[in-house]
Amino acid sequence: MTKPIPEVTPNTWSFLRDPMIKPTGFREYDARWKYPEEINLPGMTALGLGLGTQMRRRGIDPVIAVGNDYRDYSLAIKNALILGLMQAGIQVKDIGPALSPMAYFSQFHLDVPAVAMVTASHNPNGWTGVKMGFDRPLTHGPDEMSELRDIVLNGEGVAHEGGSYEFVDGVKEAYIDDLVGDFKMSRPLKVVCATGNGTASAFAPEIFERIGVEVVPSHNRLDYTFPNYNPNPEAMEMLHDMADSVKSSGADLALGFDGDGDRCGVVDDEGEEIFADKVGVIMARDLAKLYPNSTFVADVKSTGLFASDPELQAHGVKADYWKTGHSHMKRRVKEINALAGFEKSGHYFLAEPIGRGYDCGMRVAVEICKLMDRNPDKSMSDLRKALPKTWSTPTMSPYAADTEKYDILKRLVDKLVAKADAGDRFAGRAIKEVVTVNGARVILDNGSWGLVRASSNTPNLVVVCESSESEEEMRAIFADIDAVIRTEPGVGDYDQTI
Repeated sequence: MTKPIPEVTPNTWSFLRDPMIKPTGFREYDARWKYPEEINLPGMTALGLGLGTQMRRRGIDPVIAVGNDYRDYSLAIKNALILGLMQAGIQVKDIGPALSPMAYFSQFHLDVPAVAMVTASHNPNGWTGVKMGFDRPLTHGPDEMSELRDIVLNGEGVAHEGGSYEFVDGVKEAYIDDLVGDFKMSRPLKVVCATGNGTASAFAPEIFERIGVEVVPSHNRLDYTFPNYNPNPEAMEMLHDMADSVKSSGADLALGFDGDGDRCGVVDDEGEEIFADKVGVIMARDLAKLYPNSTFVADVKSTGLFASDPELQAHGVKADYWKTGHSHMKRRVKEINALAGFEKSGHYFLAEPIGRGYDCGMRVAVEICKLMDRNPDKSMSDLRKALPKTWSTPTMSPYAADTEKYDILKRLVDKLVAKADAGDRFAGRAIKEVVTVNGARVILDNGSWGLVRASSNTPNLVVVCESSESEEEMRAIFADIDAVIRTEPGVGDYDQTI
């Protein structure tokens, strides 16, 4: 295999012949590039050869399910990836256009060991990438991504005989059947279905109709130009549009999905956005009644209510705070046999007997409808208001260069742990513990907390604070954690602050 080069000028002889891959596209838990500026089609074929070589090195049965999201260039990219996989002697099962969770489902449905999903997730058009995994329901984490990067960038891909191609029909239908089962709503429920013209447009309206939900369509026509907004239920543009649809239609809630359907966003009947971690607490409260003494995993950016909520405590719930990132969360849910994992970004990981442990926005949507069915006298805003009140900052991101941010973070973690060990106080309160699985989450004696970690994808640190007491305490926590951050000269300005 020829070593890929990091840059080739488009519209040249070399661009159509030589593999070009920018090394920074290999992220902690998936691969993502601007196309064609950072990767070309020969580069994607080199990635496929590298992925197939990684499978063979690990002794994995050489069979893989491959899908692609609904973007105008994703099919060409998937075909280039498949060519490389076949060069490595891998038997490819092409499931066609898909959501990421449909691709994960296909591993179970087709009983294959590996998956590769061509998608840029919620990134805007102009981006592409691959989510991949070998050990269902898990996807590549930092170790696997590092190994794959070295194979590809060092030109270590090895051709092997035995490659083949098969298009497998019917996976979409089986996936929807699996989601719906025999469930039917027993109460009327009117839901704004927001898909932003993305891939979920081919799935969500049908799923809602199958379970007896009245659908209020919101940009449900497939259109890979994304004429209204980029489908991303963390973006205010999409959330405001969902809220407007709820208010104009009188819907009970809005459910919105990102570009590859693995995340779900919620707006309640009052047009109020409910951040994903709070939706997680609402779901955990409901599930804890059905499955008492369960363990729930939450990422370190999420609300402290998973640990402090009296209702969860009354049902014997154990909270486990873990590393941010869909691969980290999936792995943790499986490792500790948790019932579910909730990530503030809107990834939810519902394990047996509810789901299979991978992140699926469609599964979350069905389970929220079931939750509403089990609470026929409650609105979504009632469930939101029933949660203990907390005050939290937005996710803030001070600049720290990619080459320095992890060293800076290590020093910050050491400083914060030292403060706790010395009995120092934060916001006038005792420090109960410092969770260091992903940066430092400083937890106070009343459950309030402040977090600093490194962004996986951008040259930034990430700072979030939450108080169970007041806005004043929230600001005091931020002031104290920021004072420690400011001891590092390599940290720049915040993108936003409170």
